[in-house]
Amino acid sequence: MDPISQGALGAIASASTAPKKEIRIATLIGWAAGMLADADIFIRSKSDPLLNIEFHRHFSHSLIFIPIGAIIAALAFSPILRKQLHFSKIYLYALLGYATAGLLDACTTYGTQLLWPFSSSRIAWSIISIIDPVFTLTILALLVIGFFKRKAKLSQIAALFAFTYLVFGYHQHQKASNAQFQLAESRGHAEAKKLSVKPSIGNLALWRSLYEHNGQLYIDAIRVNYFGYTHQVYPGHAAPLVDKIELKASIPLGSALAHDIDRFAEFSDDYLIFHPSKENILADARYSMVPNSLEPLWGIEIDEQKPDVHAPFLNFRSRDKTTIEKFKSMLFGKEIANND
Repeated sequence: MDPISQGALGAIASASTAPKKEIRIATLIGWAAGMLADADIFIRSKSDPLLNIEFHRHFSHSLIFIPIGAIIAALAFSPILRKQLHFSKIYLYALLGYATAGLLDACTTYGTQLLWPFSSSRIAWSIISIIDPVFTLTILALLVIGFFKRKAKLSQIAALFAFTYLVFGYHQHQKASNAQFQLAESRGHAEAKKLSVKPSIGNLALWRSLYEHNGQLYIDAIRVNYFGYTHQVYPGHAAPLVDKIELKASIPLGSALAHDIDRFAEFSDDYLIFHPSKENILADARYSMVPNSLEPLWGIEIDEQKPDVHAPFLNFRSRDKTTIEKFKSMLFGKEIANND
């Protein structure tokens, strides 16, 4: 999730176990440790644009790396705190904080290599958005109050809220999945594959629905009520799903471009389409500013004339008034006159 949520949850995990006199120190250690895993964002290369997305939420977020990440955090704090806390206590707080990072990110839609090095699969439970103000502001408020009042109980309440909210996210995900299955069946797509639903930004009501049928990727928005099982569908569009093997047929084997297509396909979980309005852009169909739109958030440029040059990674994050208003209308269950 966002860095504030990562830090806050790490701080809550550490502060929840601390005695009163150590709560503030535990909070600071846990906050730093909870954010440390995202230091992988600094792994980048000017000549290889995909290196950054390939290593973000990679080894630093894996379960096996938790003790190592914790000791890095503990060693950083030890020179400052060695007169106040024994190293074992510093390490414990760092371990609790760092342990939350990969697990929280796995709850989002992006994908986290929790099982590295045993598996390179990106785990994405898709039960919470990467940014969720209700989740973040609630745990942050409880954490801050607990910090100043030196009360571990408030951090424990925050931890209980976080767990409950994620369980609720799972419940909403199941309702969205059921609604998606009904939608596919109503279209005669009972044999649909690659079914996926993902919460849109900042909420658990509006979901992006993706599924494949006969080589077409169908993208819709589904709004599920927080209470009850009623839902509302905002039909989207379909686009041909790109076969990376066919795409690479005219590209030299072993070239940088061929390798980049494989890397981007793995990162995108093979949800590949071509950008609907820009030429030669292979896009990740999993995300869009508007949940029923084909317009992607990012993609790579395919230039077959330069097979030995790494593919540029491009962002397409439109925040124009029309996009925002359409998103808000869907979020609040209003009718949309034009779904284009």
